[in-house]
Amino acid sequence: MTNTRAFSTCDLCDAHISDDSGDFRVLPPVFRSLGGHAHFAGEVRTVQCLDDNSLVRAALAEPGLGRVLVVDGGGSLRRALVGGNVAASAARNGWAGVLVYGCVRDVAELGATPVGLYALALNPMPTVKQGQGLRDVMVQIAGVPVRSGDWLYADEDGVVISRRNLTA
Repeated sequence: MTNTRAFSTCDLCDAHISDDSGDFRVLPPVFRSLGGHAHFAGEVRTVQCLDDNSLVRAALAEPGLGRVLVVDGGGSLRRALVGGNVAASAARNGWAGVLVYGCVRDVAELGATPVGLYALALNPMPTVKQGQGLRDVMVQIAGVPVRSGDWLYADEDGVVISRRNLTA
């Protein structure tokens, strides 16, 4: 688990301003911080799904070990992929945070849950549960590639992705 107060995304960007290798990436500023922690970091695990949070729920029910789940919901604004119960499961199981390229719901519960949570928007509509999606695959988050094993750093200034742990 990373000491989440040991970094600033601005400082990380300053240190990697000339990195054109693709090892250091910045996500577009389209995400809102909706969880109890706006500042978090950890090794990435991925889920790719569309309007079905079955694999998100399953992943966050497992030991998080300080990791961050990156959910590629295809940018869909039709249904919420994380709600209060799922966020509570993430916190209970030791996940540092969740980044959702899609919607979430239960904003009051999310804000009271001690976990990082970034998403595009809010939508009160729940998902369908059909067990569809993929885990631990390369995903595209707003056009930026993210892989399981990458590291995510999020704070009030933005979200960055790195191939390696930058605070070890």
